[in-house]
Amino acid sequence: MPFFDFSREKRARLGRRCRPLAFAAGFALTLIGSGVPAFAQDISLLRDTETEEMLKSYEAPLAKAAGLNPDATRVWLVGDNDVNAFASFGDGGENIFILSGIILTLKTPNELIGVMAHETGHIKAGHLIRGEVGMQKAAIPMLLSMVIGIAAMIAGAGEAGMVIMGAGQAMAQAQFAQFTRIQESTADQIAMQLLLATHQSPQGIYNTFARFASEEAQGAYKIDPYAVDHPVGQQRLDDIQAKLDSSPYKDVKDSPAVTHTFEMVQAKLAGFVLPVSEALKRYPVSDTSEVARYARAMIYLRQPQLAKAQSEVSSLIQDEPNNPYFYEVQGQIYLSMAKPLDAIPAYQKAVNLKPQAPQLRLGLAVAQISTDRPELSQAALANLKVASMMENDDVFTWYETAQAYSNLKNTPMANLSTAESYYAAGAMKQAALFAARAKRDLTQGTADWERAGDIMGAAASQSQQR
Repeated sequence: MPFFDFSREKRARLGRRCRPLAFAAGFALTLIGSGVPAFAQDISLLRDTETEEMLKSYEAPLAKAAGLNPDATRVWLVGDNDVNAFASFGDGGENIFILSGIILTLKTPNELIGVMAHETGHIKAGHLIRGEVGMQKAAIPMLLSMVIGIAAMIAGAGEAGMVIMGAGQAMAQAQFAQFTRIQESTADQIAMQLLLATHQSPQGIYNTFARFASEEAQGAYKIDPYAVDHPVGQQRLDDIQAKLDSSPYKDVKDSPAVTHTFEMVQAKLAGFVLPVSEALKRYPVSDTSEVARYARAMIYLRQPQLAKAQSEVSSLIQDEPNNPYFYEVQGQIYLSMAKPLDAIPAYQKAVNLKPQAPQLRLGLAVAQISTDRPELSQAALANLKVASMMENDDVFTWYETAQAYSNLKNTPMANLSTAESYYAAGAMKQAALFAARAKRDLTQGTADWERAGDIMGAAASQSQQR
């Protein structure tokens, strides 16, 4: 299912602690407060197999070179047109979040790989944990100034007290900015080491920072170098330039296949997230390239001009009949036309071409369930079980599993699947409620009965912790 938006369902699975790790100078951050549960933040996750596999192919070598477990380092796509990326930890692994805006802005795969190398550098250096220590230390002068300032105000020196408190806040801000500048510089250095270890050019990360340094230079008169939380652009650029000049891989280029995948993902994403007028300006009707037709298929799907979308994707399938993602889009178009029976062969083709992709199986299951035919709900359940084995914390997969069981009149398993869905979303009260209902009606001693008990116990424990 191309670009399913998990803005509500998946927020709770982003990890319990998250902080922004800006790699770019002069750009706004999507703020995730340290220690604040992710479900309380305005994060919109997009799920798309094609995009996720591209990002995974970039990150896996970097994670391995950094001594991390590639399987435990997950890359998420965030539906936000800001040009940014950040890292977090939680759910038993490390997470890198790539905003859609940066994919649409960067020019080459190597540039995006450089960004991801920087974020991997933060994870390797342990900045995700140490950032909290830095924040605590920075808070000390602020707290002291508050005590002294309040004492002065009580003594009658109101204005002096306010000045003291303001000075303490400024000192804390400057201290924490210095701390994070060091972290950003360290992450840059680690990124260069990772690119060297994976035989990749630092040219991309240089180009990216050069572009952002230019932006920073245009507003330099406004910037206090002691207040910003990252190294000033030109200084950062000079450090990277020195590493670039000494790299034996500085002239290594992205392969045509890697570049093509990047451009196709860019087009697909542009067609999905950009305003229609902007997307059509970027990929006009006069452009008959594969990339442009892919973008327009997504644009027309959104409008919806489904006949036009179908025409574009049919031409893509004719050119590339073994591309599973074209069939996935075709299936989505048929679902939008309320033709689930026509969507099933398209999704089935996608699954046949890529059987280990859980989101493709999910799309097929949605089409099968949408027919309201019990025999197809049974087939959908088989696909959903495979999908949940590969990705057992996907909220929408569990939601559709509950729907399939409901269609089959299996209320206990529908309740258990609903409990799984709420548990994956972090809604512990509802998870415990549906797990209790399931456990009451399931056969005692079975694996499903025990799983219902596990959810009840885990939900109660996590609720107490929160």
